[in-house]
Amino acid sequence: MLSGQDLSKTFGTRTLFTGVSLVVEDGERVALIGPNGSGKSTLLKILAGQVDADEGKVWTRKGVRAAYVAQADQFPAGSTVLSAVVTDLSSARDAGQAPHVHDDHEVELAAELTLRRAGFEDLDRPTEVLSGGQRKRLAIARALSREPDVLLVDEPTNHLDVDGIEWLEGVLRTCGSATVFVTHDRMMLENLPTRVVELARSYPRGTLSVSGGYTEFLRRKQEFLDGQAQQEKSLANQVREDLRWLSRGAKARRTKSKSRITASHERIEELAELRARNSPAKAAGIDFSATGRQTVKLVAGRALTKSLGGRRLFTDVDVLLSPKQVLGLVGPNGSGKSTFIKVLTGEMEPDAPTPEAVKAAAEAVNVPIGTPAPGTIQRAEKLRVIVFSQHRTELDPSETLQDALSPHADSVIYQGRPLHVKSWASRFLFTAEQLKQPVRALSGGEQARVHIARLMLESADVLVLDEPTNDLDIASLEVLEDSIEEFAGAVVLVTHDRAMVADQATQILAFDGKGGARYFTDYEQWQEWREREDKKGSAGKSSSEKGGSTKGGASAPAGEAPGTVTSGGEAPRPAKKKLSYNEQRELAAMESNIEKAEAEVARLEAEINDPKVSSDHRKMQDVYRKMGEAQERVAALYRRWEELA
Repeated sequence: MLSGQDLSKTFGTRTLFTGVSLVVEDGERVALIGPNGSGKSTLLKILAGQVDADEGKVWTRKGVRAAYVAQADQFPAGSTVLSAVVTDLSSARDAGQAPHVHDDHEVELAAELTLRRAGFEDLDRPTEVLSGGQRKRLAIARALSREPDVLLVDEPTNHLDVDGIEWLEGVLRTCGSATVFVTHDRMMLENLPTRVVELARSYPRGTLSVSGGYTEFLRRKQEFLDGQAQQEKSLANQVREDLRWLSRGAKARRTKSKSRITASHERIEELAELRARNSPAKAAGIDFSATGRQTVKLVAGRALTKSLGGRRLFTDVDVLLSPKQVLGLVGPNGSGKSTFIKVLTGEMEPDAPTPEAVKAAAEAVNVPIGTPAPGTIQRAEKLRVIVFSQHRTELDPSETLQDALSPHADSVIYQGRPLHVKSWASRFLFTAEQLKQPVRALSGGEQARVHIARLMLESADVLVLDEPTNDLDIASLEVLEDSIEEFAGAVVLVTHDRAMVADQATQILAFDGKGGARYFTDYEQWQEWREREDKKGSAGKSSSEKGGSTKGGASAPAGEAPGTVTSGGEAPRPAKKKLSYNEQRELAAMESNIEKAEAEVARLEAEINDPKVSSDHRKMQDVYRKMGEAQERVAALYRRWEELA
């Protein structure tokens, strides 16, 4: 469908990638991952024709139509939900890129149908008032209205809530387009791709491509890196022999000596390149500082209620934040999570308590001393709270990176010790050359790291993380998780990264978007409750029917694994079809074919451990290539077996 061959791109003195190739087959869902700054977004723009490569070329099969969804969602000034899609689809029709529509009536009809499927009801709503999640949905719907053969999407999960991400997974799985998407959402990486491609300098051609999900990718990546490390070890032994031979002052008069000298220098250069590739990838040094306060009640609120614009966001919510607690806030966009944070931090005051809360408080007995009154919050004396805002408005785009990291001096004070700004910058993977660059020149992930660096200079009792994962690469996400685990204070966490909230939250507070909120012991219990509610809703049952109390322990429905997606965004599964005669024969022979393929993998693994092979780096490289191909055959056979079964 789409092919990029030997692509290279440099910005100023910074080389993003060199000699990278990527081929997209019909029906594939390719996840493109890699460290911040590796060039993922740039590569996607090159494939989409938005940016020219310095070297290499992009080839598209004749008649193939591609659509691109950028990381930043932009719509014409004064546009509505419907007009934004209609205008784009009309332009595509006029350019011959939308053959399924022929006139203005068909354009408007196609736009409306696509928007309805994307969950939009008010098509006349101005795009300027849409939330970040709604704008992302609209951008994806706009691209889908073109009915593209290839869909290229950059960071589609940013600003989407859990419902939105599950809708997106369903759309990308069933839309029929070959898809290339950049994401750091580890759960999406496990659920959606047919292939994962990492763009990084650790690989000889700049990428590593593995069929399957993220777990399979990590396994194969480790095998590759282990093999590459073994290759470096073998080559280093040969280079040591070369250096001993060269140090004896061998004469280069004869052809044999000249060829050996040439081969020696080639091996030395190859070893240097291997060592550069094998050097461990760095991750940002994230480590938030706690004050060490041992107060049990850092923040306590009772029967908190808040409405905005005449709409009730949450009602009679109790909250208690203590050291080592991680409270995960979940719910649809606009359900009140950010407002709840503002109430906790004192940026907003809660509304007056409801009559029900006042009555319950009056009737309560044995109330502990110090319990706050309904509708009020108590905070520990001199409570220190730091907030990671999803909007990051604190950063001035025009100031230099150095001023952003250390505005008043050329050093910072971290955990009581002075650090030069260059050392502080390198902790967050910035080079000395970048210190003079303006903040606007940094990528989204780099700006997120600047924001984290500034917050780390303060110690806190309560750490509020409002969508901290936007734009961060997977390595930085894992370091951030480690920092949350080690933080001695309380953490309030809002994130669309389902893996992070599932792993880190010690308690879940779920907002339903209708003025209600309830607690769950963990993310899995909330997901199970959502699935039950979805099933009850689809069956037309009353919402008051037995099935999920505010504090109850929900369990997974019989026969279903926890976390199963039952969102309406995914199309129903097609009915099973009968196997043809040839397919029946193929299925009957599948187990034997898999055994043979796995035996070939085992044979090659034994060959790798053969000293005769491990001492010859060229043989070693050839065996690793063959083993990769054999493992790919095994994975393909298992996928085919699953399809036939």
